[in-house]
Amino acid sequence: MAFLLGIDVSTTATKALVIDERGNVITTASDEYEFFTPRPLWAEQNPADWWRACVSAIRRVLEKIPAREIAGIGLTGQMHGLVLLDAEGNVLRPCIMWNDQRTAKQCAQITELGGGAKNLLRLIGNPILPGFTAPKILWVRENEPQLYARAAHILLPKDYLRYKLTGAYATEVSDASGTALLDVAKRNWSDELLQAIDVPRAWLPDVFESSVVSAKISADAANETGLLQGTPVVGGGGDQAAQAVGTGIAQEGIVSVTLGTSGVVFASSDSYRLEPNGLLHAFCHAVPNKWHLMGVMLSAAGSFRWFRDALGEEEKREARDEKKDVYEVLTSEAARADAGCEGLIFLPYLTGERTPYPDPHARGAFFGITLRHRKEHFVRAVLEGVAYGLRDSLELMRALGLNISQVRASGGGARSELWRQILADVFNSEIALVNITEGAAFGAALLAGVGAGVYANVEDACARTIHVTDSVTQGENVQVYDDFYQVYRGLYPALKDSFKADDAVTSRYV
Repeated sequence: MAFLLGIDVSTTATKALVIDERGNVITTASDEYEFFTPRPLWAEQNPADWWRACVSAIRRVLEKIPAREIAGIGLTGQMHGLVLLDAEGNVLRPCIMWNDQRTAKQCAQITELGGGAKNLLRLIGNPILPGFTAPKILWVRENEPQLYARAAHILLPKDYLRYKLTGAYATEVSDASGTALLDVAKRNWSDELLQAIDVPRAWLPDVFESSVVSAKISADAANETGLLQGTPVVGGGGDQAAQAVGTGIAQEGIVSVTLGTSGVVFASSDSYRLEPNGLLHAFCHAVPNKWHLMGVMLSAAGSFRWFRDALGEEEKREARDEKKDVYEVLTSEAARADAGCEGLIFLPYLTGERTPYPDPHARGAFFGITLRHRKEHFVRAVLEGVAYGLRDSLELMRALGLNISQVRASGGGARSELWRQILADVFNSEIALVNITEGAAFGAALLAGVGAGVYANVEDACARTIHVTDSVTQGENVQVYDDFYQVYRGLYPALKDSFKADDAVTSRYV
């Protein structure tokens, strides 16, 4: 029996997970750390903390499974972070993270140097966003020139762990897609853009496919972690691509929807597809020679949590008294309202929006309130509004020719049967749950299994370990929701200027 190790360097902790070849989770361990905000809108972490946590987590799982039985290792983690090293491999400064927002100026510079927004889409398949890696490089060059002069290597967070484990400077296509330096169509670095922004290609790591062995555990890392020297380490994947592999999104037609604090709609594509206005992320998938399209909304289950905290005191008391989950109380209340909430519509833009409206000024709103509306309508409207927002991404994918046969839901919000039914009706698609809830680390372990020869390919790995455990099909409210979705679609364009004006006025007083 082969065992496989997945390592996930997330925003809050590094997790190690061991599975057997049938996909059974044998053991897990994690170690937490902090991130820092030295200035407003900044976010940084110390790569040394990732490595400390990685060593701790690996040593703990190896208490259950001997190192000699680990057939392969896969890496995943937070995307977009800039880890800058000198020629000796020493970290030059804290990692500038995915959620850092300091680089608006540099995004505009790259867009201009890259020949404008349309040409940039041709070069890398995506617009430049502040969270991406490329503008962070320019920020360091402009603001920390003495440090920049010592730079010799650029790595992403999970690839820094690869370097510490193996000594190799390497990455893989799915995570590299989020740097804004990769020619996503050609699955390699964009020499044209690198030249335009004057970033040396020699600083960038070699790019592998996600399930290909990229390096092997070094003697030093074996001594520090307890792993066996020579154990193969595959390319791995960015967190979203590895999460998709871990829920079986390895073929076209099956889409995942993650209902976490944010919401992610992820679709595998057999060919390179580009949303003409860059409204969807177009990245390489962790499945070799496949791509993925991704839409992100910033406040999905986060909207429900906001409602709970701001307006759910009565439900919190009831939950405490009856020893129930407060979300169960709230969804029971929502179930008393009819689909469509008698015209009450919630806009879930509580922290701005990403897809399809990349607008930091967008704000949440309840629209259509009348004297007939009661609290249950407001609760249900939140669930429906998030579903409408996620459908925006699905509609963009369908417009590119994706035929969606099944949507697999995950994340905390997916535990609600009512919310799954709303999604099925709003999407006009089956909503399924799968047996795996371990997320990106599980996907990384499957990729390791492909590289180690345990599975024939990623599709085989998913078929042998992941299966549907429950599903909800479309009900009687498909037409109701389609009608109200058309109203929803008109609200952001009508309110866009008002959102910006409101933000400008608010900033003078708050």
